[in-house]
Amino acid sequence: MAFERKRYYYVITIQYLGYRFHGWQKQPNVKTLHLMVDRTLNFILEGRDFKTLVSGRTDAMVSAEEACFELFIYEGITDFDIFLELFNTNLPQDIRALKMHAVDKDFNIIQHSKLKEYNYLFTYGEKCHPFCAPIMTTLLTDLDIDLMIEGAKLFEGNHYYRAYCYKPSPTGQFNREVISCEIVKNTSYTANFFPEKSYILKVKGKGFMRNQIRLMMGTLIELGQGKRTLEEIRISLTEENPYNMQYIAPASGLILKSIIFE
Repeated sequence: MAFERKRYYYVITIQYLGYRFHGWQKQPNVKTLHLMVDRTLNFILEGRDFKTLVSGRTDAMVSAEEACFELFIYEGITDFDIFLELFNTNLPQDIRALKMHAVDKDFNIIQHSKLKEYNYLFTYGEKCHPFCAPIMTTLLTDLDIDLMIEGAKLFEGNHYYRAYCYKPSPTGQFNREVISCEIVKNTSYTANFFPEKSYILKVKGKGFMRNQIRLMMGTLIELGQGKRTLEEIRISLTEENPYNMQYIAPASGLILKSIIFE
């Protein structure tokens, strides 16, 4: 009878600046977050067998304050602090491991119920310092922020989000719930080179489709520019909507704020 090795399971929380990465997923001939994480783990684990699986893939240039991946390994980790210190010492400076904990074999990081919050950081009306570019979208036109604040609340609740899915498939599930959606003044991210005023679109939900947040933000930008109306947004969230929203807001303003497993 063949001996089956015991497998160990850990969830590791990381944060990263996504500006120089081509998203999470490994791709040929480009630098991705998954590539750098696995390369670092392979080094510190000295070639031992392991596998990693992320809770949700971010696109190119998208950053995260809290992202999670699961580590599958055949040798238990006894001291989390020592492991995290070694991991961080060898990770590139724009990726940092925050914490880790053990889970059992029944935990599924993709299917396990979770609550995600995304932030989209933006400003308008002036050319900003180039150092803002990695995490903030700058719009040179004027925006009606009050109207955008009103428009953001229209996304809250259960709606039909096909118009906010990039290249939707015929069999996609487009009925989704957005638990909260609001635009607030930015007090979370500060630097001496930031503009005097900036704003954050904050969106919470259990799951989002490809480019959904950026399409929502793009639509709110068009609303603030006078290119769309509140009624158009209301119609876009119904099954009778005949078109897809076209403007995908730039990726670098998007930040995965947090993931909470329920």
